[in-house]
Amino acid sequence: MKNNLRKILAGVLAVGLLGGGSAAHAAMTITIVNGNAAGVGFNDPTPVAPVGDNPGTTLGQQRLNAFQYAASIWGATLDSNAAIRVLSTFEPLSCNATSAVLGSAGPTQIFRDFPGALVPGVWYHAALTNKLYGSVADPSTAEIRARFNSNLGNAGCLTGSPFYLGLDGNAGSKVNLVEVLLHEFAHGLGFSTVTSGTTGAYLGGYPSIYDTLAYDNTLGKTWTQMTAAERKFSAVNPRQLVWVGANVTAGAPSVLVGGTPQLQINAPAAIAGTYLAGRAQFGPALDYPGVNKQVMPVVENGQLGLACNALDAENASAVKNRIALVLRGTCAFTVKVLNAQNAGARGVIVVDNVAGSPPPDLGGADPNVTIPAVRISLADGVTLLSGMNLTPGNRSSGVVARIGIDPAQLAGADKAGHVMLYTPNPFQSGSSVSHWDTSAFHNLLMEPAINADLTQHLDAPYDLTLPFMKDIGW
Repeated sequence: MKNNLRKILAGVLAVGLLGGGSAAHAAMTITIVNGNAAGVGFNDPTPVAPVGDNPGTTLGQQRLNAFQYAASIWGATLDSNAAIRVLSTFEPLSCNATSAVLGSAGPTQIFRDFPGALVPGVWYHAALTNKLYGSVADPSTAEIRARFNSNLGNAGCLTGSPFYLGLDGNAGSKVNLVEVLLHEFAHGLGFSTVTSGTTGAYLGGYPSIYDTLAYDNTLGKTWTQMTAAERKFSAVNPRQLVWVGANVTAGAPSVLVGGTPQLQINAPAAIAGTYLAGRAQFGPALDYPGVNKQVMPVVENGQLGLACNALDAENASAVKNRIALVLRGTCAFTVKVLNAQNAGARGVIVVDNVAGSPPPDLGGADPNVTIPAVRISLADGVTLLSGMNLTPGNRSSGVVARIGIDPAQLAGADKAGHVMLYTPNPFQSGSSVSHWDTSAFHNLLMEPAINADLTQHLDAPYDLTLPFMKDIGW
């Protein structure tokens, strides 16, 4: 059988998230294979109280229960006659006091040109291979390898934010392990490419089934139609690589809301256009047509200012009834926006202080903020400043902008309704390409970080993970 399957080991492939028992089901059987040694991980004997429908009375048993519960959700969702095994461990993973690798998972092997393969000459993850082949391709090897952070929440490892081991979704400020598991299992089931994003090279000279439906709007090609150099470019082409699978595209309007955040520069002509923008998680929601005003920079010591203190009279006069341009850094985003608001600004643009695109959202919370704000990249901030006509005594920059949304474009999709893949510049190993873009809203399970508003549903109108799986052959 193996001679017909043309397999390659892919044990090093693991797609991670920042920030033994078995479960049998009518649709598919997923078995959790306990890879931990005695006394650690799933075998940790530390006594704990039952929590959130998880009846385990030791830390190890609660962890295993959570794994089995996530496996049961996927097992009841997908259809396959062949069982799937997930070799799983809890072990120390990379972390510090404020951030951590929660977990990672990926296929142990990939296969191509086997009986039942839907597309010739492309790699399939082992789990999907089993489904299409109709039997277990390699009985000697688990299909998915999963590792999760045993230190999470301890001092020095995302301190104070441990995994929530309940099954009821009431994680509060803790990290919901079930949702992280659903995410990571999805990578092992097929939500990832094995093509290199840093070089553009195919693994073993062949593309992934994933690559057949990843389409770059700038180049007008799928990843299977590109050269390696073009794929390398596409992997860092922010919000231009999209998924063109029919099931995801059909499901997107019921999951994503209309209203992609935008910064539209209307004048001067030399810098006019639409700029990528991250929305603020505080203040009023962006709307249409939005705020259309002249942009004036906050100036401190002759440079673009931070606005961490109340604006002086000169800056207050400059930004009154206008959009204030400020620099990220030193203080919270809410502080910057509130100081501009108190000076009479009608909106705020925060320029990132480090290179990279697309710009993330502005985090924070303050009910006193009543004006809209967006974040733009450092490069785009330099562009805006270059277009300003600022001379001593001149109170007009000449730059006119609109902060708002495009109601005709789904948040996280292009104008054709194709959902965007995550392609930040610079490339982020373990995150780039094999996730949805962070601009998606409502938030999706397969974004590069777990969001607090997720549910345990995998299909539309809640999520697009199951439609994705159908696109690749599940």
